[in-house]
Amino acid sequence: MRKTVTIARGDGIGPEIMQATLDVLSAAGAELDYEEIQIGRAVYERGIKSGIEPEAWDSLRRTKVFLKAPITTPQGGGFKSLNVTVRKTLGLFANVRPCVSYAPYVETRHPKMDLVIVRENEEDLYGGIEYRPTADVTEAVKLISRPGCERIVRYAFEYARAHGRKKVTCMTKDNIMKLSDGLFHKVFDEIAAEYPDIEKDHYIIDIGSARLANAPHIFDVIVTLNLYGDIISDIAAEITGSVGLGGSANIGAACSMFEAIHGSAPDIAGKGIANPSGLMLAAVMMLVHLGENGIAAKIHNAWLKTLEDGMHTGDLYRPNLSAHQCGTTEFARAVIDRLGQKPEKFAPVDYGESREGGMPVPEPKELPPPKKILVGIDAFVEWAGEEPEALAKLVQEHIDEDLVTLRAIDNRGVKVWPDGLPETFCTRHWRLRIVAADDVEITPQIIYESMGALVEAGLEVTAINSLFRYDGANGFSDMQGE
Repeated sequence: MRKTVTIARGDGIGPEIMQATLDVLSAAGAELDYEEIQIGRAVYERGIKSGIEPEAWDSLRRTKVFLKAPITTPQGGGFKSLNVTVRKTLGLFANVRPCVSYAPYVETRHPKMDLVIVRENEEDLYGGIEYRPTADVTEAVKLISRPGCERIVRYAFEYARAHGRKKVTCMTKDNIMKLSDGLFHKVFDEIAAEYPDIEKDHYIIDIGSARLANAPHIFDVIVTLNLYGDIISDIAAEITGSVGLGGSANIGAACSMFEAIHGSAPDIAGKGIANPSGLMLAAVMMLVHLGENGIAAKIHNAWLKTLEDGMHTGDLYRPNLSAHQCGTTEFARAVIDRLGQKPEKFAPVDYGESREGGMPVPEPKELPPPKKILVGIDAFVEWAGEEPEALAKLVQEHIDEDLVTLRAIDNRGVKVWPDGLPETFCTRHWRLRIVAADDVEITPQIIYESMGALVEAGLEVTAINSLFRYDGANGFSDMQGE
C-alpha cells in the first residue's frame, strides 16, 4: 500500500538535496506519494512569525510523516524557530540522532564511533519561559515532568532493544539540580530495571561530554534532557568527521519529522555542489518508521558502497583517497547506480523485520497521587537595600509571626540571612523563604495575607512560588548554604 508523506524543500541548498533524495527514493522502489508544503524564509517574509503556513498543519495531520529540508530563519524581528514550533506543536518528544564515523573515507580521530543520542525534545529550558523580574536579573524556567521523562527514557530502551544495541547511558546534572535532573535520573533507574538484557550507566553531563569527545566508542545509546542533548549531539556529529552526513528523526505519538542536522548553507545554494547525504539518511530513518525496512537497507547499503567507491562531494573529496568529485545530482546518481549492492569494507546494514509505524511510542504510567501539603512560600522581591539584616527586620515587622516565620533570605541562590557572609555579591532580586510557624497548618488565606504584608512593607513582589511536600518529601530545593 502506498503511503503519503509531507515534504518541504526549504531554503538555501534545501531544494537541491531534497530533489536528490526524492530521486533515490523513487529509484529504490519506495511506494510513496508526496504532499508539498512551503516553509521557511518565504513564509517568514509574508509576516508569519512561525515560518509555517496555517494550512500546512492540515497536511501534517493527514500524513503524520514530514520529510523536511533545512530552512533559513531571518535574524531579529521576533521570528520563532520553525523546528521548535513543529516539535512542540506536534508533540515530537524524541529526537533520535545516529552519530557514526565513516573512516577512512571521512577523516576522524574516532574511527570506531557508532552511537545514537536520544534527546528529550519538548521540555527543559526549551519551554522558552523567561522573565526579567528586576532591571539587572533575568531568569529561565526549567520544566521537567515525570511523564516526559518516562516517555523518552522508555523510548531509548525500546530503541536499543529493537536495533540490537547493548547499553543505554543517562546523562544529567543531578548533583546540582537535584529535583529536576534528579527526577530524570530516578525515572531512568526505575525503567532500566525493566530491561535486564540491556546494560545501563549514568554520567554527570560535564564529565560525560568530556568522555564523549575523547572516547565515543564507549557509548552505545545516550538518553538525556533537551539542552544537554542539543549540545552533545552536535559534539558527537562533529567528531564523526562531518556534520553534513547526519540525519535525525523527531518522533511523536501522532506525527514524526525527519531532517538533516545541518543548516541551509545559503553560501553554496544553487551551485549544485551540496552533499545530500544528511537528508538521504534521514529519509532512510523515515522508511524504517514507515515499516519499509527492506527499502531503507537497500538505500543505506548503496550509500555506503558509494562512499567506499570514492564517489565524494566536495566536502569529503581528498585526492589521495577519492575516485571522483561529485556534485549533488551526480552523487544521487551514483547511489542509484549501486542500489542492490552492498558495501565491502563497511558492515552491510540490515534493519530486520518491517514494523508498521516504526518504534512503539510508550505511554507514561498512571501513578497514584501523592499526599501534598502546603508548607510555605518563596517570595521574590525587588529591594534596593544592601544589608540582608535590614530586609529580614522589615519583613518580620510586617508578617504575622504567630502564623508564619521568615526562615531564610537568599540572593542568586545563595543564602545571605541568617548567618550570611559579607563577601557574597547581591543584586536587587531577593528570595524570602516564608514557612508555617510551629504547629500551624498553612492555608491559601495565610499565603495571601503574607503577600499583602510584604506589599505593606514597601517591597515589590515579583513572583511567588508555593512550597509543597509530597508524601513527606520536600518539593523544593534548599538554598545554597541553607
